[in-house]
Amino acid sequence: MNEIVLNISGMSCGGCVNSVQAILAALPGVESVEVTLTPGLARVRYDAARIEPAALIKAISDAGFGAH
Repeated sequence: MNEIVLNISGMSCGGCVNSVQAILAALPGVESVEVTLTPGLARVRYDAARIEPAALIKAISDAGFGAH
Protein backbone atom coordinates (compact mmCIF):
# COMPACT_ATOMS: atom_id res chain seq x y z
CA MET A 1 0.00 0.00 0.00
CA ASN A 2 1.09 3.54 -0.76
CA GLU A 3 0.20 6.64 1.21
CA ILE A 4 -0.21 10.21 0.03
CA VAL A 5 -1.04 13.40 1.92
CA LEU A 6 -2.98 15.94 -0.13
CA ASN A 7 -3.57 19.58 0.72
CA ILE A 8 -7.30 20.25 0.37
CA SER A 9 -8.73 23.73 -0.14
CA GLY A 10 -12.33 24.90 -0.07
CA MET A 11 -13.41 23.00 3.04
CA SER A 12 -15.19 25.21 5.58
CA CYS A 13 -17.03 22.80 7.89
CA GLY A 14 -17.39 19.24 9.09
CA GLY A 15 -19.79 18.52 6.24
CA CYS A 16 -17.05 19.35 3.75
CA VAL A 17 -14.68 17.01 5.58
CA ASN A 18 -17.28 14.24 5.42
CA SER A 19 -17.87 14.87 1.72
CA VAL A 20 -14.17 14.69 0.82
CA GLN A 21 -13.76 11.57 2.94
CA ALA A 22 -16.74 9.85 1.29
CA ILE A 23 -15.58 10.81 -2.23
CA LEU A 24 -12.13 9.33 -1.66
CA ALA A 25 -13.31 6.26 0.24
CA ALA A 26 -15.63 5.31 -2.65
CA LEU A 27 -12.79 5.12 -5.18
CA PRO A 28 -11.54 1.66 -6.16
CA GLY A 29 -8.16 0.90 -4.64
CA VAL A 30 -8.51 3.26 -1.69
CA GLU A 31 -7.94 1.41 1.58
CA SER A 32 -8.34 4.22 4.12
CA VAL A 33 -8.89 7.97 4.27
CA GLU A 34 -8.38 10.50 7.04
CA VAL A 35 -9.44 14.10 6.35
CA THR A 36 -8.85 17.06 8.69
CA LEU A 37 -10.38 20.52 8.43
CA THR A 38 -7.50 22.38 10.08
CA PRO A 39 -5.15 22.04 8.42
CA GLY A 40 -6.98 21.00 5.26
CA LEU A 41 -5.37 17.63 4.64
CA ALA A 42 -6.36 14.22 3.34
CA ARG A 43 -4.17 11.24 4.19
CA VAL A 44 -5.00 8.40 1.80
CA ARG A 45 -3.73 4.81 1.79
CA TYR A 46 -4.23 3.29 -1.63
CA ASP A 47 -3.23 0.43 -3.92
CA ALA A 48 -1.02 1.96 -6.63
CA ALA A 49 -1.87 -0.93 -8.95
CA ARG A 50 -5.54 0.11 -8.90
CA ILE A 51 -5.51 3.93 -8.70
CA GLU A 52 -3.08 6.79 -9.28
CA PRO A 53 -2.74 9.98 -7.22
CA ALA A 54 -3.97 12.02 -10.21
CA ALA A 55 -7.32 10.18 -10.01
CA LEU A 56 -7.61 11.05 -6.30
CA ILE A 57 -6.98 14.72 -7.07
CA LYS A 58 -9.44 14.69 -9.99
CA ALA A 59 -12.22 13.21 -7.84
CA ILE A 60 -11.72 15.93 -5.22
CA SER A 61 -11.62 18.66 -7.88
CA ASP A 62 -14.74 17.30 -9.58
CA ALA A 63 -16.55 17.69 -6.24
CA GLY A 64 -15.65 21.39 -6.09
CA PHE A 65 -12.66 21.31 -3.76
CA GLY A 66 -9.03 22.03 -4.51
CA ALA A 67 -6.32 19.41 -4.05
CA HIS A 68 -2.61 19.18 -4.58
